[in-house]
Amino acid sequence: MADHIAGKSIVITGGGGGFGKLVAEKAAALGAAVTLGDIDGAAAEAVASGIVAGGGKAQAVQTDVTDLAQVRALVGRAVEAFGRIDVMVNNAGIMPLAFFSDHEAAHPAWMRCIDINIKGVLNGMVAAYDPMMAEGRGQVINISSIYGNFPVVGAAVYGATKAAVNTLGESLRMESRGKIKVTTIKPTGVPATGLSASVINPAASVGILGHNAPDFMAMVAEMQAGTFPAERLDAENIDYASLAPQHIADAVIHAINQPWGVSLGEITVRAAGDHFIL
Repeated sequence: MADHIAGKSIVITGGGGGFGKLVAEKAAALGAAVTLGDIDGAAAEAVASGIVAGGGKAQAVQTDVTDLAQVRALVGRAVEAFGRIDVMVNNAGIMPLAFFSDHEAAHPAWMRCIDINIKGVLNGMVAAYDPMMAEGRGQVINISSIYGNFPVVGAAVYGATKAAVNTLGESLRMESRGKIKVTTIKPTGVPATGLSASVINPAASVGILGHNAPDFMAMVAEMQAGTFPAERLDAENIDYASLAPQHIADAVIHAINQPWGVSLGEITVRAAGDHFIL
């Protein structure tokens, strides 16, 4: 495939870990200049330093995506250092799954989820809009979720934030009149990420798992114990059961690695052997 990444200036929120870190490393290895924003400035700096040590171009900026001024400063640093912003990857997010009956424990996390998952993505698009429109082209990539496709028991707030991400992105695509490409990435279950740490009530995953919940929980327990069949953790196997974070990062890279005139709208990524997710 032709290389459409080298030389691009890419801003990534949540770049200090998870999907963001992987995207940054993969993009930099292909010749992009990456600007990493993360509320954990030290984590973002560690990723950027590693990229620079390997001969790539990277910088880190401590950024709270819920603060528009900070996100504008993040984008501004990319423009200052690399001349422009070509791609904005709105990756930062949390997943506080919980039932409505959990509201006493979950409400603060739900409010934080709304701030990060909706306002953070909106801030990223707003911050990138003017410089991209002035340049005459740009691309926004939003990390959404299959939870945003339809109402799910145990994920009312999280799912609503991801549905909002879908709507925000499509609205930007239409309003920018072809100047800004928008790609929405929708992962299914990726147990190996740190996202599960933000879950309030693990039982709330029943909404997306349904009758497969016991089998899924058993799989996770076996993975943690190191007893899950190795062949089912091999991506070359059609029965690959548990998606690794790198495959989400690869989908983001694939969306970026297109000619300017080609826009990939929505990409759902799942393991071929994942029969758990409804």
